[in-house]
Amino acid sequence: MGAQREPVESISAVTLLTVDMVEAVAFYRALGFHLLYGGPDEPFTSFRVGGGYLNLQLDTVGSPRRGVWGRVVFWVDDVDAMYQRALAAGFDPETSPADAPWGERYFHIQDRDGHELSFARPLARR
Repeated sequence: MGAQREPVESISAVTLLTVDMVEAVAFYRALGFHLLYGGPDEPFTSFRVGGGYLNLQLDTVGSPRRGVWGRVVFWVDDVDAMYQRALAAGFDPETSPADAPWGERYFHIQDRDGHELSFARPLARR
């Protein structure tokens, strides 16, 4: 019997709700995300992230906030440089860059809507 293929190949996009598209777009652009379409005055915005997409959708229904929901992890070329970029933009990351026992260097930050983001890079094997 041959190896069975995984039925789910990859994540194409993650869509996050926002209550303020102007602030949300400014936040992600300040971190260097590439705007594909939409923008601060639109109800839906899409950024390119490698081969996938990060989408923002304006919350027009007023969805209630629900405590901790999880985290989106983005791999970056240089975790420390991304951390410095966040600080330079006036953001306050939850953690400083650190090497994790699971083999990644990372830091965490929340966007203006409370979504948890992690910027990480696998550590070089020794």
